[in-house]
Amino acid sequence: MKLISFSVCWLLSAVPALSQTDTLPAFDMVVAADGSGDFRQVQDAINAVPPLRMKRTRIFIKNGIYKEKLTLPPTATNVTFVGEDVAKTMLTFDDFASRKNRFGEEIGTSASASFFIFGDGFEARNITFENSAGPVGQAVAVRVDGDRVKFENCRFLGNQDTLYPHGKNSRQYYKNCYIEGTVDCIFGWSTAVFDSCRIFCKTPGYITAASTEEQSRFGFVFRNCRITGSAPEHSVYLGRPWRPFAKVVFIECELDKVLRPEGWHNWGKVENEKTAFYAEYQNSGPGAPPDKRVTWSRQLTKADADGYTLAEILGNWAP
Repeated sequence: MKLISFSVCWLLSAVPALSQTDTLPAFDMVVAADGSGDFRQVQDAINAVPPLRMKRTRIFIKNGIYKEKLTLPPTATNVTFVGEDVAKTMLTFDDFASRKNRFGEEIGTSASASFFIFGDGFEARNITFENSAGPVGQAVAVRVDGDRVKFENCRFLGNQDTLYPHGKNSRQYYKNCYIEGTVDCIFGWSTAVFDSCRIFCKTPGYITAASTEEQSRFGFVFRNCRITGSAPEHSVYLGRPWRPFAKVVFIECELDKVLRPEGWHNWGKVENEKTAFYAEYQNSGPGAPPDKRVTWSRQLTKADADGYTLAEILGNWAP
């Protein structure tokens, strides 16, 4: 309960109530579990989006717990979800990697996601996304394959493998979000920027497990984020390379005492130390001292850090 209290209290203070411009007439569809909207289930609203619509489709989701395994298909482009209250609008499911399908086969990590996002241009605000399977191994809350995907003032709840930026050509932006997890909390191939987010480490583990492609300039970039948690002191790594060319950077972040002094792990492969790009700039807090970091990680110069702008990282997309 303490964890939920922390996340809800922080977001309620950070997220304003819906503005006058967010009145129901401004939305194309309303989802309400009590039947007061156009649909009772979120997937039904997704299915009603015209294929490959050029204009944005805005869907308002009223407070409620929606237990659905959701898929936003590639043809559902430019869709926006807006929740009524980030603490009370929850999209959740409880699949996990070792769960068996009808043929007795394990579904695997990628199929465990509560929400699959394949459509380009998806945006979400004021919503909690959850995998409620518990500590049962890999169990993804959200898997993102679409390009130009933005989350603002959202929560991502889970344990191992909570958030999966999966698409190799996907660009993603997270602002003022809360992300919790245990092992490899944020993992995958995509280019993703996390601005002013809170990462809550529930147990010893790794915050990131990037699998950045060798030709990609950027992987995961954290700017002005806060890393904290209920994990024991000095028990969490900033990251380990799921693939050899992982790229992860923390810039001007606040790092709590849960962080291990060495900061980074090579996943048991010395050769990864020559290919992974792990870097920091002007971080603060008890978990930030650069002199304790592994020698194969980097401390950026100001000139280096100045290159981590949204325009540089995300190219022609301005979220």
